[in-house]
Parts: sequence; C-alpha cells; structure tokens
Amino acid sequence: MPPTDSELSRPHRPPPERPSDRPSERPSERPSDTLAAARERFLTVGTVDSDKVRETIAASWWRSRTWNIAADHVQLAYDKDPDLETPLVHGAAPVLRRLLEQLGDDAVSIVLTDADGVVLDRRTGDRRLEAHLDRVQLAPGFSYAEQYVGTNGIGTALEGGRATGVFGHEHYAENLEELGCAGVPVRHPVSGHLLGVLDLTCWSRDAGPLLLALAKTTAGHIERELTTLTGLREFALFQEYLRACRRGTSIVFALNNNVVMMNDHARQLLAPQDQTALLGAAAEAMFGSRRATLDTDLPSGAKARMFCTPVHTASGPAGGVVRVRLTEAGAGVPLLPSPRPALPGIAGSGALWQRACDDVAARYREREWITVHGEAGAGKLAVLRAVHRRHDPAGRFHVVDQNDPRLFLAEVRRELAEETSGALVLRRIDRLPPVTAQELTVLLRQHRKDAERTGERRWVTATHQPLDREGVIAPLLRTFPGAVEVPPLRHHIEDVRELVPVLLAQVASQPVPTCSRAALQLLMRAAWPGNIGQLRAALAKVVRNRRSGVIEPADLPPECRAVGRRVLSPLESLERDAIVQSLLDAQGHKNEAARALGLSRATIYRKIRDYGIDLPQT
Repeated sequence: MPPTDSELSRPHRPPPERPSDRPSERPSERPSDTLAAARERFLTVGTVDSDKVRETIAASWWRSRTWNIAADHVQLAYDKDPDLETPLVHGAAPVLRRLLEQLGDDAVSIVLTDADGVVLDRRTGDRRLEAHLDRVQLAPGFSYAEQYVGTNGIGTALEGGRATGVFGHEHYAENLEELGCAGVPVRHPVSGHLLGVLDLTCWSRDAGPLLLALAKTTAGHIERELTTLTGLREFALFQEYLRACRRGTSIVFALNNNVVMMNDHARQLLAPQDQTALLGAAAEAMFGSRRATLDTDLPSGAKARMFCTPVHTASGPAGGVVRVRLTEAGAGVPLLPSPRPALPGIAGSGALWQRACDDVAARYREREWITVHGEAGAGKLAVLRAVHRRHDPAGRFHVVDQNDPRLFLAEVRRELAEETSGALVLRRIDRLPPVTAQELTVLLRQHRKDAERTGERRWVTATHQPLDREGVIAPLLRTFPGAVEVPPLRHHIEDVRELVPVLLAQVASQPVPTCSRAALQLLMRAAWPGNIGQLRAALAKVVRNRRSGVIEPADLPPECRAVGRRVLSPLESLERDAIVQSLLDAQGHKNEAARALGLSRATIYRKIRDYGIDLPQT
C-alpha cells in the first residue's frame, strides 16, 4: 500500500520533548550554534562534547577523521554508468513515483542509492533544493558513502546498518550543513542482504521527526514491492533446498542471482576456497534447464561430484539446488599466497586488515606521527614493524615498552637525543601512570617543535588498547595527529587460512606441519578473544606433539573447541580445558563427561554454554 496522506505530511519542527521520551535518531534540538561550535572544536582539537553530540554522529565524525575526509568541500567518487537494471531500482520506481506525487511542491528530495552509496535515482519537486543538491553532487552517479563525504544520512546509514538522521551541523562537510537527511537501509526481503539506502533530504530548518518516520515507511514499501517481485521464486527455491537437505547427510547448496544457501555439512567439510569453486561451477550449470552431473577438481586437492537440479516456477527460473559428494579428499590445506604480499613478515588479505596496513603505510610515507590501537594480540606492533621493514629495511626500529615507568622516560629521552632517523615505537602507553604520561607529553611536544625546525625524519608512533575514555592520556594522544585501528582477528577471521601456515613456520622446525581441512575449519570457527597472539600460542602447543605431517582436529588444544567472546582467567581456562577433554574422551556424551568430572548434568550444560564449547553432536 502507498503511504497515507498523514504519513506524507510536510516535515515540520518538532515540539519540545520530555527527557524520558527522547528518540535516539532525531534532529538535535539544541541551538545550531552550539552544535556548530562542537563540530569546530572536534575539527580543530579532536575532542567531542558527548553532551552536545549524539553518539551515532560522534562515531561517524571519528571515522571521517580516520579517512582524512575534507571538511571544507565535497569531493566524491563518480560512476558514469551505474547499474539501473536491478531489482532494487525496478521495485522502488512505483513507490518513489507515488511519494513524489503526494509530496507535490514540498522541498523534499527522494534519493535511492545502491549498497556502495552510489545515487541511482533522485526525485525533487522543488527547484531551489534541486539546484543546491546539484552543487553538492547529491546526484545520480555520485557516491555518498561515508569514506568520500563523511557524516551524512546515506553513508552513515550504510556504515551503521540502521536508519539514521543527520541534520545541519552534524554533517562532517560544511557544504551540507544547510540540509537535513534521513537514510534507511533497504534489504532483500529473503536473504536480508543490504541492497541500498532510501534517503529523504530537505532543508535543515524544515527537518523534523517525521522525516525519519517517512523514510522508514517508504523503505518498508520498497521492501514489500521486492517481496512481490521475488518472493514466489525464492520460496520455491527454498522448498527444494529443504527437500534436498532432508534426504540425507550430503553437502547441499541452493543459489540464484540474489541468494546462496548452504547446509552445515558444506560449511564443516569444505574449505572456503572449495566452497567458492563449487558455487562458481554450480552457477554455470544453472544456465541450462535440465539436470546435470559434473565432476570437478577443488583447489584443496579434493575431487567432487555435483548433482545440479534447476528449479522453475510459473514466472520463470528460480535458481537451482546442488547436491555434492566428495569422491576424493585432499591431504591437507595448501598455503594460498596472496597475489602480492602487502608487507613483509605478516599475512592476511581481509578488507579490514588490509585497510589498517594501508593506512599505517600511508602515514609512514608522510612521516606522520600516529597511534595504533587495537585489542591485545591483534598485531599492532607487527604491522608497524612490517611497514618499517618494507620502506627502510636497514633502518633502526626501536621499541620502548612501559614495563618500568622509571626507566621508560629515560630510555625515550636517550633515543630521541641520539637518533635522527628510523622509527621509535612507544608501546602500551595506556598503561603509563598519570605523572609519566604528563612528562612524556611535554617531552614529545618539545621534540616535535625541534624536529620541525631541523627537518628530522624520525617516525614516532605509539600503541595502546581500546579506551572507553581517554582520561589522563588525552593530552598525550593529541601529540600524535593520526590514529589507526588494527581490527581484532574475529573481524577478519577469513585470514586464519593465510595466518596458520605463516605462524606454523614461526613456531615449528623443518619440516613444517600442514593443517588438515577439518582442523582449519575448527580454527576458523573459534572467536580468538586473544587474537593473533592467542592463535600463535595455540599452534605452538600443537607442534609440541605434532612436529611434522598433517595436523588433525584431535591435535588441537581444547581452546580451539570454544567460541567464547572473552579472554578467560587462568582458572577458567583450566576448567574449560578439563570439560573439553572429558567430552572428547566421552565422544561427546555430556552425561558421561559430567560423571567423570563430578559435575551435575545441569552444571556441565551451563558450563558448555558459558564457555562456548562447540563439539560434534552424538
């Protein structure tokens, strides 16, 4: 159904609100000059007034700063030929047409973008607003992703994955401060995959709470249109997929242009590159209208036979279901080298990891002082060392740790006085006592002034773990103009495949053992709250008992059977390991393991849940 007239009433200024019913996504009702001052303070000194700036906006400002977005102008990526033959464009067209007719001459622009923030459609009934949007390039073909324009209704909704309003001075770029924007993600009605954003933009002075409500309603209507267009075909595909899964314990895929479904057997038995290869072969087989049987060689060395069954409905092809039988298993998981190793001595090609490496390398080339922050064991020091080795392999790379605060400052002073090149890393500065942090701040500020006068090219960096509040080290952090976050391993878990061979080579002697597909699957399913450092320690335990050959699941330590999201205390680790070993000895029977440990059935079930222990069911 189209929006009602009441839903489409012109946005207006919100009435005064009570503190108890303040929504999280509505325009700030503080005076605009207060918000403008908060934005100016952030741009100049890098601090956010949490009582004046919404949390969503503050987080976006920090991301914009990390991406080096220009605050005084808009410079966007442009795609001269965006794809307009998509279900999103076709499904949204009648909804946008009806909405524009009902808005009439109101100064509200309707914008539809794809999942990359590229504007696909813009409809505006007000010529003055349309001209302004042209000036700020909010027009078809331009990308309003946050990485190009900073905080805005489209890009910030994409980053957060939820409905977001950005109003006036909340925009990062000052060119957008006259606008109020409300962006709502549009998702595929079956898969939940992000398709794009529906954005409503008006003058900031006219923006009210109804703007975001109207955007949400319109996005919902678009999703319902998509359901009508695709629901019947994908429902038929889903039914065939369920039938195939019920027939036995084989590997089953189902796919079409928008959806890929995969059962647990596929995830447990196939390496990720084998899954990709099978999906590619299945997609080619689906071009035909008949059943097909294919034999294929997989990247891991395994061989598979595929049974492809196309699915049809009255409105056309719906995709296909593929059953897979492994006819020959690979011996181990081969090392898949990156096409071009980004940095020496480290591995990983995940997008977040590569972004962190690229950011650090860019700051090194500019000799910009930076802090590198991330969880313990995430690889902060490894990235800094690798960047330095890539650009200056013979140069000095000196690390000063805060283990003894009394010696820390003396060592930093000695290093700054003696060396005029190379790299200096101040490690774990978040653990410095307040007095030491203050003295270090004074020392570094003075040295920066001296370095600017003498032209010194030394690269000074610091590392620290994530901070809830900067507290006493806030002045110290401000001496470093840049900041780069190294993501936790769970955010680029696909890199475990590349990390395992590298880490095994570090902790094992020749010949280096390889990791079986089943063992690697367990490693990739673990959460690794201790990150790469914990993974390395786990592999070090393995090679004490398996010095060569192929590492199998039975060789892995108990911690690899858990998917908990926190670092355990030593006592908790011992308890978890004992439970895992008892479960393995009992072949997964929980009652038998509980009796062996002297625990009740309820207790062992609770412990399994608390520790995230994941074992095959019996």
